[in-house]
Amino acid sequence: MGGEGVNKRKRIIIISIIAIILSILLGIIVTAISIWNYGKVDEKKSADAAIVLGAALSYNTVSPVYGERINHAITLYNEGYVDYVILTGGVGEGNKYSDAFIAMEYAISKGLPKNAILLEEKSTVTEENIIYSKEIMDENNLKTAIIVSDPIHMKRAMRMAKDYGVKAFSSPTPTTMYKTAKTKFPFLLRETFLYIGYGIINVL
Repeated sequence: MGGEGVNKRKRIIIISIIAIILSILLGIIVTAISIWNYGKVDEKKSADAAIVLGAALSYNTVSPVYGERINHAITLYNEGYVDYVILTGGVGEGNKYSDAFIAMEYAISKGLPKNAILLEEKSTVTEENIIYSKEIMDENNLKTAIIVSDPIHMKRAMRMAKDYGVKAFSSPTPTTMYKTAKTKFPFLLRETFLYIGYGIINVL
């Protein structure tokens, strides 16, 4: 009887472990699906500014990913949705100028007026993009913003915007450099774990 009791406890422990693992996997899958679906939502409406979330430079020029984000913000400006475009990104390692400054030069070359551009030059990650852009909004009496980034990036960015008091609307880039499954899946996987991690940290 004693042996049967031990075996029963072992089975219960194993079943419990399997159940926990399956629950975690299910949570990851559900989160990934919600991130994917959220990226299809475009909430753009009249706002004071567009906040363009940063992406690394490529040989001291805007990367293709950042370029697509800037292009979308320019479209929002040209179509009258926003009065200002906030370009984000600090000085990366080995770079002379900030990502935001290089982005400004690119935006001006695409026809965006310099007086419509505000620079956020302190950030290194998405969370800081939001935090320091909020400071710029406050300094310029801007109340609302359209967040611009790649579709898969939007859910985490919008959650951060809400957490830091930015009244924001989501407008993912209609074009993205993440076009194939080979590029989309790693990005989605990364965003899923970052989103979950951000949520855990903010609960603790």
